Amino acid sequence: MSHAAPVHSLWTLAADPPREIPAPHIEYAQLAPTLIVLGVAVLGILVEAFLPRRARYHAQLLLSVVGLAAAFAAVVALAAGGHAGEKAQIAAMGAVAVDGPALFLQGTILLVSLIAVFTFAERRLDPAAHGNRVDSFAAQGSAVPGGEAEQAAVKAGFTTTEVFPLALFAVGGMLVFPAANDLLTLFVALEVFSLPLYVLCALARRQRLLSQESAVKYFLLGAFSSAFLLFGVALLYGYAGTVTYSGIAEVVSGTTRTVDPALASTMGNDALLLIGGALVLMGLLFKVGAVPFHMWTPDVYQGAPTPVTGFMAAATKVAGFGALLRLLYVVLPGMRWDWRPVMWGVAIVTMLLGAIVAVTQTDVKRLLAYSSIAHAGFILAGVIAASPDGVSSVLFYLAAYSFVTLGAFSVVTLVRDAGGEATHLSKWAGLGRRSPLVAAVFAVFLLAFAGIPLTSGFAGKFAVFKAAAQGGAGTLVIVGVLSSAIAAFFYVRVIVLMFFSEPKADGPTVAVPSVLTSTAIAVGVAVTVVLGVAPQYFLDLAGQAGTFVR
Repeated sequence: MSHAAPVHSLWTLAADPPREIPAPHIEYAQLAPTLIVLGVAVLGILVEAFLPRRARYHAQLLLSVVGLAAAFAAVVALAAGGHAGEKAQIAAMGAVAVDGPALFLQGTILLVSLIAVFTFAERRLDPAAHGNRVDSFAAQGSAVPGGEAEQAAVKAGFTTTEVFPLALFAVGGMLVFPAANDLLTLFVALEVFSLPLYVLCALARRQRLLSQESAVKYFLLGAFSSAFLLFGVALLYGYAGTVTYSGIAEVVSGTTRTVDPALASTMGNDALLLIGGALVLMGLLFKVGAVPFHMWTPDVYQGAPTPVTGFMAAATKVAGFGALLRLLYVVLPGMRWDWRPVMWGVAIVTMLLGAIVAVTQTDVKRLLAYSSIAHAGFILAGVIAASPDGVSSVLFYLAAYSFVTLGAFSVVTLVRDAGGEATHLSKWAGLGRRSPLVAAVFAVFLLAFAGIPLTSGFAGKFAVFKAAAQGGAGTLVIVGVLSSAIAAFFYVRVIVLMFFSEPKADGPTVAVPSVLTSTAIAVGVAVTVVLGVAPQYFLDLAGQAGTFVR
């Protein structure tokens, strides 16, 4: 009988009521925009696998457009249902915030992506190859550039229709990025939207090697920035004992109630907070292309297929600045005295370097890349304002800027010579005489970039600089205005080149686009003019969307 006791005690342990693992509580309706986009992206991959090659292009285009439109409708429905205001909440067990800034930025990203999908699908610009219409993407991404496999793929009329689901996965990550409410969700979203972009950058039909080089540069530098971000997340976890934004903010402000004993020794260690915060900021500043983390921008913008460059330049900036705002305003408001001087320096260097280096550029895509760096500096001025006006001015600027950028890169796809897109500035000489409409449209976008009154660029810059001045950053506004003046020089120089130079005899032709690219350019012009002439409604909208849920 003596051995029975241990057996008996085992039985009693087993008979205890089983521990229940709580099921996660997920608000599907509030997460609908992201879920729709990711669901359609998965469907797109099934389309690639099961549909015959002939049918894929139209199926993918239809799926992408319907999916993005449905997701935008979901964002509008959430905003109309009060989730941007009094019903703002933290959803998905604390991982995602559904509030004004998140919905405003998600709506902007979805609209921009919808227009970008049109430019992806454009098939009228290149001359037909072996009787097949072709788009901007490689016939077979895995084939060696110039090799036999690639020539066979071109001859067979293959096209890379995977670009549509890839773009949708990127959009799904971008939707979560500005809404992420804990650091791990932020990191996962960053990877979800970066990895498809690395692939998309490598898929240009012309200049395959340049395109692949740009993708490798982007991938390597992106991996570095992700590593910095992740290391920062680890240090902030060591500092606060939690990765949720509200939890870290509580420890920073000293109002935390519960302390994990395992973390008691490191909690509240300011060195961890400062270094961790700086590393996370570095990861985000890399994504928005701020100096000194801007090195990848000109090379990647130049090498990537132009529709991808437009999509990336517009949508990634919106997502990146959204995440940056949430980090600074929700997690680190108690450290304002620490992060503002650093951001001052970053903003000033970014504005000046972007504007000055752009003056020396001879390639249209590189020029727009440096111009986008300068704009990152202008937007940072609004971030530094550290006020509700700062948030709403940044939201407005991002919405205005993204459409101008997309429109400008869409125009770049139209100017062609025998080697594909003619991006060297010397080839744009006299474009205004050869095709006045295209040159005039490009001039509108350039004037908006320069911030000339009656364009959306002016309304955006005015809002951002006003918020910065009221937030006590007057010096920053002076530097910003000086940078704008330098930048205006090279925008106007391109306009003068197009309208007041003699066209060359062997100059490029302007391809006649299909309705897809025409729509993208028309929407860009319409938004630029409407936000410039009557910005008040949209400024009010951004103002109402300017409060973060905590």
